[in-house]
Amino acid sequence: MTPASTGASTRVDAVASVPSAPQPSVETRMSPGGPGYRRMSLALFLAGVATFALLYSTQALLPLVSSDFAVSASDASWTVSAATGGLALFVLPMSALSERFGRRTVMTTSLAVAVTLGLLVPFAPSLGALVALRALQGAALAGLPASATAYLAEEVTPRALVTAIGLFVAGNSVGGMSGRVITGWVAQEWGWRAAVGVIGLVAVACAVAFRMLLPVPRHFEAGSLAPRVLAGTVRRHLGNPLLRRLFAIGALFMTVFGGVYTVIGYRLTEEPFSLPQGVAGSVFLVYLVGTVSASAAGRLVGRLGRRGALYAGGATTAAGLLLSLADTLPLVLLGLVLITAGFFAGHAVASSAVGRTATEGRAQAAALYQSAYYIGSSAGSAVGALAFHAGGWSGTVAVGLVAVAGVAAITLAGTRAAARTGEAAPAEEPFSLPQGVAGSVFLVYLVGTVSASAAGRLVGRLGRRGALYAGGATTAAGLLLSLADTLPLVLLGLVLITAGFFAGHAVASSAVGRTATEGRAQAAALYQSAYYIGSSAGSAVGALAFHAGGWSGTVAVGLVAVAGVAAITLAGTRAAARTGEAAPA
Repeated sequence: MTPASTGASTRVDAVASVPSAPQPSVETRMSPGGPGYRRMSLALFLAGVATFALLYSTQALLPLVSSDFAVSASDASWTVSAATGGLALFVLPMSALSERFGRRTVMTTSLAVAVTLGLLVPFAPSLGALVALRALQGAALAGLPASATAYLAEEVTPRALVTAIGLFVAGNSVGGMSGRVITGWVAQEWGWRAAVGVIGLVAVACAVAFRMLLPVPRHFEAGSLAPRVLAGTVRRHLGNPLLRRLFAIGALFMTVFGGVYTVIGYRLTEEPFSLPQGVAGSVFLVYLVGTVSASAAGRLVGRLGRRGALYAGGATTAAGLLLSLADTLPLVLLGLVLITAGFFAGHAVASSAVGRTATEGRAQAAALYQSAYYIGSSAGSAVGALAFHAGGWSGTVAVGLVAVAGVAAITLAGTRAAARTGEAAPAEEPFSLPQGVAGSVFLVYLVGTVSASAAGRLVGRLGRRGALYAGGATTAAGLLLSLADTLPLVLLGLVLITAGFFAGHAVASSAVGRTATEGRAQAAALYQSAYYIGSSAGSAVGALAFHAGGWSGTVAVGLVAVAGVAAITLAGTRAAARTGEAAPA
């Protein structure tokens, strides 16, 4: 039988003539639940632990270093600033090496050299030798942060990138916490040299596990080491306005964090708290809060957007700084919790945005961010220590508040730039609510009813000055949140402003009645007169500021007023200390 009679050839021809359907592209990058993702996450988590444990291994030990070498707090702080400064200076060259020789190779080598130096640090014979070893250690660690970010940007799906970088940052927080807590307790028994030696051994274990777990990269393409090519890449990154803003935000967040945690040991081991070294070191357990907030950064961005998440991080940090001024240990610890949560959330959001924004030379973009970030750490450590030496803890807090104001200003500039380019509606008028709906916002006054009623219990727990710090911190956080261009965050900001104001007003007005031993009616009248003069001034100056600079101008006026409340409350704390009413702040 011929083929024609069977129809076989016809069927074959027909099948052959039908074009084959395009095969779906197979995603080879890692994502949650996929092959290698868990190993990669654990490897980079351990790398983050080793990096921060080594980088800040002397921070909780500064009072002991000062005592051992008979130097001041600002001199001892160079053992931290030298390490972060070395990292900041070498992160860009090391990122270039990772473009040529691979992320995994550079990260492994960096950890190996850093842990070797970490085992030599305990034997430093002088402060100068210790500072030099710490600078070399920071330079060695420079190969890890930028390379890790670039590795994730190349090997992880875009949807999972913020979460993956958040886990790496969470490792940083665990490393910073464990390093300081371990060193605090070990140093209490055997001295600071034994403490940093133990951290070196912990870092060795992390480095070995990192090398064994990290998957071999599949999407790395070797780049050029030619200085001209690298300079061109860096120049293009620095010419990108969004990247410049992200670099500055990372530096400012780290200025706050570096300053606070460099001198917190001095504050807690001195009057009025006088905590033992081990207990003071345990305060770094609040880093666990940073682990949570960094890991949650992806969800935060998903709900609030990048700028909204940055406003939230800045507001949380500012509230923590103001609370930490109190002279009661629970409020100081709560302040540290908020500072830590706000910092790690803001850092995770900004660093992941760098990886998404850079379309070329991701290692250089990440390196520029890390360089700015650790320059901020070095500046925060040095300036925070100098401010503490000059004006006590309030000086360090003032440095932090200036840095947070910078974060808010840069984020606001980004919001306005996005409005000009059509990315988003202008920050001043994205809502366009009907008048009736806008008027309903005053329902938040009900929050003030609750907070004013609770003022008595607040004073009973925190004292008058502690309650005033809490009211000011809540108000400042609300002001910063209200800068956001998302309605839920603005409403939350108004809730916090209202709660903080009514609580502070109730505390202050009731204190007037208790303080006046005669003519209470006249004392109350003077308070009310000042109160309404403030209302008139706020209405007039706030409206002028709004006319000149939009809502951000009004917020600036409010933040200046809150800073005045904090300064006056602090002056009262110190006056009480001189007269013996209370321990110094």
